[in-house]
Amino acid sequence: MLLSLTNIHKYYNGNPVLSGVNLTIEENDRIGLVGINGCGKSTLLKIITGSVEPDRFNERDGVVSSASKTSVGYLEQMGGLSSENTVMEEMQSVFEPVHRAIERLREIELEIERGDNSSADEYQQLTSWIEANDGYNTDVKIRMVLNGMGFSETELSRTVSGFSGGEKTRLSISKLLLEEPNLLILDEPTNHLDFKTIMWLEDYLRSYKGAVLVVSHDRYFLDRLCTSICEIERGTLKRYKGNYSAFVRQREENDTRQEKEYELQQKQIAKLEDYVAKNLVRASTTKMAQSKRKQLEKIERIEKPFHETKTAKISFTYPVEPPIDVLKVKGADISVGEGAQRKTLVEDITFDVRRGDKIGIIGDNGIGKSTLLKIIQELLPHKGLVRWNSNIRISYFEQESTNLNKSLTVMDELHDRYPSMSDLEVRNLLAKVRLVGENVFKEIGVISGGERAKVCFAIMMQEHGNVLILDEPTNHLDLSSKEAIEEALAEYTGTVIFVSHDRYLLSKIADRLIELKAGEFRLHEYGFDKYLDVLRAEQAEEKRIADAEKFAKAAQAAKDKSQKSYRSKQQRSADAARKNEMKRLENEIDEMQSRIDALTEEIASEEVYSNYELMNEKCAEIDELKNKIDEHFDRLVELDV
Repeated sequence: MLLSLTNIHKYYNGNPVLSGVNLTIEENDRIGLVGINGCGKSTLLKIITGSVEPDRFNERDGVVSSASKTSVGYLEQMGGLSSENTVMEEMQSVFEPVHRAIERLREIELEIERGDNSSADEYQQLTSWIEANDGYNTDVKIRMVLNGMGFSETELSRTVSGFSGGEKTRLSISKLLLEEPNLLILDEPTNHLDFKTIMWLEDYLRSYKGAVLVVSHDRYFLDRLCTSICEIERGTLKRYKGNYSAFVRQREENDTRQEKEYELQQKQIAKLEDYVAKNLVRASTTKMAQSKRKQLEKIERIEKPFHETKTAKISFTYPVEPPIDVLKVKGADISVGEGAQRKTLVEDITFDVRRGDKIGIIGDNGIGKSTLLKIIQELLPHKGLVRWNSNIRISYFEQESTNLNKSLTVMDELHDRYPSMSDLEVRNLLAKVRLVGENVFKEIGVISGGERAKVCFAIMMQEHGNVLILDEPTNHLDLSSKEAIEEALAEYTGTVIFVSHDRYLLSKIADRLIELKAGEFRLHEYGFDKYLDVLRAEQAEEKRIADAEKFAKAAQAAKDKSQKSYRSKQQRSADAARKNEMKRLENEIDEMQSRIDALTEEIASEEVYSNYELMNEKCAEIDELKNKIDEHFDRLVELDV
C-alpha cells in the first residue's frame, strides 16, 4: 500500500463536496479519476497531496495515511519552472543530489592521489549509491524523456522563458517523470500533446515503476492506461475494475440491476403500505397490520439510480437524400498569408467523398486542418477544384463559435435564427442539449465554451443538413456530452467530415482519415485504430533501421580497427568470441523486444485489462524484459571496443 484515504469529508459554504470517500492506492495501480466538472476531483487531489485538509467530525474521519517509502509527484506542484534555465539545466536540476555525489567522488579521488585515504569508506558508499541510482546515465534519461515528449536536440539549449504555455506544460510533465515519484498524479496530461507524444506517454506510464492517478477527459488515454476507474458523483467515490470502456459498461449494468431492484422493492413497499392502511383499524387484523408495519420499518431502502448530468438527446436528421457522389476535391492547396508573404503548407490535396462517408481529419496544430474545412466550403481562396454535387445541404460546427452573436442571449440567438419558433419550442430544443434554467437567458459572450458548443448543436439540429462539417466538436464538452455527440454521429446516416484531436471520437466515428503533415497530404482508407497500428509499425521499422545503422557503424569501426594492426592467434580467437557474444546479445534483444510488443498488445485486450492480477503479471514481465534489454545493451557497449 502506498496511500490510503479513510472516511474523507469536505464541505464548502456548508455544502458537501466529498462525503465518506475511501480509497486505497497500491504500488502498481493505474487509476483514472472521473466525474463532472465541480464534482470534487481537484479537491480530492489536493487532500492527497496535503495542500487541503479534510473535515473531521470524529477521530475516525479524514484519515490520510501513507507508507514511509511513498513519494508523491503532482503535476500542478511542478508547474513552477525556472524561466532563466535552459531546458537541459532545468531537467538536470532533478538530479542535483547525484551531481553533488559525483562531484564529491572526484574530490575524494584527488585526496587518495595525494595519499589521504581517510575518506575511503565514504568513497565506497558514494559509489554504491550513484550506481544504485543510475547516476552516470542521467543525460541519457533526460534525452529519452524529452525526445518522447516532443522536444528536439536543438531545443535543449533554449531557455524555458522562450516556450509557449503548452510547451511549458510538456516540460513540467517531463521533469515530473524524471523525478520518478512512486505515486504520480497527473491532471489532464494530454491537453497539449499530439498523437505521437500521447502514444509515447501512454507506453511510458504503462511500464512506470510506481502508481499513477490521472484525471483526464481523454477516454482513449484512460482506456489504454488505466486498470481501474474511480467516479466521484454526489460527493461519493465508487471504484470500478478495468479501463474506461469497462467502467461505462459496468455502470450501465449496475444501474439496470439497481433500477430493477428498486422497482421490485417499491412494489413490495406499496403492497405492504396498502395492507397496513386497510387493516390497521380492523380489530381482527390489527396485529397482522402492526407486524407488516414493523416489516416496512426494517426494510433497507434501495436508492433509485441517479446521475447528476442527464444525457443530452442530440440527433441530426435531414429530409433530402443527397446523391452517391457528394464532393470532389482535386489539386487543392492550403496556403496562409498574402502576396509575397503567402506560404503553402500543403499542396495537391485530392480526395472524393461519397454519401455516408465519415472522414476524420488529423494532423499537428497549425498545419491547416481548420483551413481545409473552410476551403472545401469555398470560404477561403485556394488552387485546384472543389465541387459539391446537387441537393447538398451543409451544417457547419465552427470550433470557436464565431458564428454566434455574443451580445444576444441564448434564447434570442435561437429566436433570431428561427423567428417562427415559440419560447416553449426553443426551450425544449435547448433542453435536448442540456441548456436549461437561467442559462438560457445569459448572453452568449458570458457562457462557457462547452455551453456555446451546445448552442451550436441545437442550431445544427434545426438546420437538418445532409452533410455535417465539424471542427473539434468535443473540445469544450464534459464526458457525458461527448458521449451524446458520439452517439448522435454514430446514428447519423448522412456524411460527416470532421477535424478532431479526440482519439475516442476518431475511433468510434471515422471510417476514413485525411492526415496533414508539413508539405504532405495522406489519405488513409481505414479507421483510426488501424491508423495507429500502421503508425506503430512505421515507428518500429524506423527504429529497426536506426539500430541497424548504429550496429553497422560499430561493426565498420571494429573492422577498420582490426585492419590497422596485426593480431595474434589468441587475439583473433578472442575477437571472434567477442563478435559471437555480440551477435547472441543482439538476437536476444530482438527476441525480448518482440515479446514486449506481444505483451503490449495483450494488455490492450479486454481479457487482460479487466483482470487486475493478470494485468500486473503482464506489466511485471514487461519491466523484467526491459531491464534485461538494458543489461544487454550495457554489455554490447563494453564489447564494442
